[in-house]
Amino acid sequence: MVHIIGHRGGRNLWPENSLSGFRKLAQMPVDGVEFDIHLTRSDEMLVIHDPTLERTTDARGLVADIEPGKHREIRLKDSDGEAIPTLEEVLAIFTATPLELHIELKTHADGTPYEGLAAKAFAAVERLGLKERSILTSFHPDVLADIRRAAPGIRTLSSFDAKSAERPGLASGLCLIKQCSDIIAIEKSLLQAKWDEITQLVPLDRLGAWVPNEMSDLEYWLAKPIRQITTDRPDLALQARR
Repeated sequence: MVHIIGHRGGRNLWPENSLSGFRKLAQMPVDGVEFDIHLTRSDEMLVIHDPTLERTTDARGLVADIEPGKHREIRLKDSDGEAIPTLEEVLAIFTATPLELHIELKTHADGTPYEGLAAKAFAAVERLGLKERSILTSFHPDVLADIRRAAPGIRTLSSFDAKSAERPGLASGLCLIKQCSDIIAIEKSLLQAKWDEITQLVPLDRLGAWVPNEMSDLEYWLAKPIRQITTDRPDLALQARR
């Protein structure tokens, strides 16, 4: 059975990366949740996608520059006054569930990795006994390599799209990330266009597709012999799987 992973907590249903969205997703019979973490200069791990605040909150500036505790004064757009959650708050929601936790380690606005983020994220999931259900993910091979060094034994996932393949080429890029990734999740249009080439390089049980959201797309990918789909519409995905 293809796993259904709620992307950013199911961002087409609820405010993305919000505690209310995560709580609602935790009540659904999905297989996992995906969310993003940034590291502030005061070492707070915050669950938010962009390195900047403008798109998803009522504030401006860099996530990295948020002063200690000030994330609680920033409100998520389209929410009922919710603040940016911390990693610990999100993990607490899923502790009593069976869901896989796909935790994407983001980077600074200039693309450079956050120093020590992999080790801090690993420590948080290990402290709560969630290591076996957690998967640390990234688009960046250097971040994935850092996870391998700093978080021994935890599973890793590499997100891969056309931009990822631009410089090294598709085959070379996939071979590179296979060395540091247990799972490779590929943008759906690239995976569909290069299916034969990709599946010759990546075993199907290590392969995922993101982000199908329409019913026809969901039915298409759920019928493929892949490990998982990551979707903004977990409700539709569950309907399609049934």
